[in-house]
Amino acid sequence: MSTYPKKIRIVEVGPRDGLQNEKKILPTQVKIDFIDMLADVGLQNIEAGAFVSPKWVPQMADSDAVLKGIRKKEGVSYPVLVPNEKGMEAAIAAGADEIAVFAAASEAFSQKNINCTVAESLARFDPVIKMARERRIKVRGYVSCVLGCPYQGAVDPASVASVAQKLFDMGCYEISLGDTIGIGTPETTRIMLQAVKKNVPVSALAVHFHDTYGRALENIKVALEEGISVIDSAAAGLGGCPYAQGATGNVATEKVLQLMADLGIETGIDAAKVRAAAVFIRNAVEKPD
Repeated sequence: MSTYPKKIRIVEVGPRDGLQNEKKILPTQVKIDFIDMLADVGLQNIEAGAFVSPKWVPQMADSDAVLKGIRKKEGVSYPVLVPNEKGMEAAIAAGADEIAVFAAASEAFSQKNINCTVAESLARFDPVIKMARERRIKVRGYVSCVLGCPYQGAVDPASVASVAQKLFDMGCYEISLGDTIGIGTPETTRIMLQAVKKNVPVSALAVHFHDTYGRALENIKVALEEGISVIDSAAAGLGGCPYAQGATGNVATEKVLQLMADLGIETGIDAAKVRAAAVFIRNAVEKPD
């Protein structure tokens, strides 16, 4: 019989990871309304934006206005993605209370996406994390391509464990392990997680699955069995993967909540309010049901 955590925490990534991969660029007020709706469902962490180049990610160009415009709720953190010192300075100016940094477990992915090695990408975060620590801003780390890369194929679990440990040692309080192209299976998920757990405490790990091939919920169950109690998801299954044809984006928060209900795991989240937020944003981005 499987043993699952009694309670899990969901990190809602729809307003950032979700919307930045949707083709339609939404008005700032729609994003603000979406985040405010999510803040009322019982979530503790809602990704609010990304301080990245508007040339490369136009969907996030108004993150400053979004962060300043939301109705910040006590007990809710609104992390923003920060790639470098310039982004960090902008995040601080906008009043960010938490940031996220992003590294890949795949050398090929790192080179293709940010034109540097994994080691070089990690080195860029040193001054960013120092700036965060000086201001008591929490830092969350992401590792992408933990179960496969669109350029190099399979990714060695030892590489994932190494990058995750480096981020943890640098000061990230939590490391989110991302199946960027949704290629993971329960078997590969378990092998990868067991490798990472040797390097990073399980209490500091989260999982982030894309549902490209409809296996995200199966993989989440494996993560629960491995003792992980933090799950990233996006209302309405927002997002998509530009590297996999027909990718359906992040696993939907509504689906994760239903799975937790089926397993008897507490979330502290109002599923009906999440569904309402999902309908709101699905209509805004003109995403089919």
